[in-house]
Amino acid sequence: MNYPRLLRLAFVVSALSASLSIHAADFVPDAGFTALLNGRDLTGWHHKDKDGKEGPALDGKADAGDGRFTVQEGALVGNGATGRSVLWTVKDLPKNFVLRLEFRAAPHCDGGIFFNKTQLQCGDYATYAYKQLKTFKPEDWNSIEVTMKDGVAYCTCNGEVMTAALKVPESGQLGLEADKNAITYRKIEIKALP
Repeated sequence: MNYPRLLRLAFVVSALSASLSIHAADFVPDAGFTALLNGRDLTGWHHKDKDGKEGPALDGKADAGDGRFTVQEGALVGNGATGRSVLWTVKDLPKNFVLRLEFRAAPHCDGGIFFNKTQLQCGDYATYAYKQLKTFKPEDWNSIEVTMKDGVAYCTCNGEVMTAALKVPESGQLGLEADKNAITYRKIEIKALP
């Protein structure tokens, strides 16, 4: 029996297994930022009904129970089922902040990022909303950064300006929407600004 070869094989299998378990759940926020999704479950998130009444926190659950959202491999997955669903943070956003996240949208996907009652469209920008974006990567990970200052949001996708003056009249919670086709959000982090 060739023991050195078996040891090498065991080492490779062990290293491969370890690398497969490293994913977005191991996301570490940038300095000064706080993660809004822990990558394991929906702690800190909840539903609201159509009248805005808040449902119970989904702490410890990996499935939102809405047929749309689950946490998988460190990301919030809005599967391709039909019907609109929005998950909301339990805590309100600070008045001024920087929000960063990554998203991946299926073709013809319609999703959204809500700041209380104001929506920033998020989805397949190749087919709707911000079609003018040159840096959008269809069916790949894209980054969004929102800087909110005194009720006005400056929003970029992959560093390219989407809107420089999105008016947000009321502060409140952050909502992530899955409406048409699949959308996945990950690396969701926020930093309060003065």
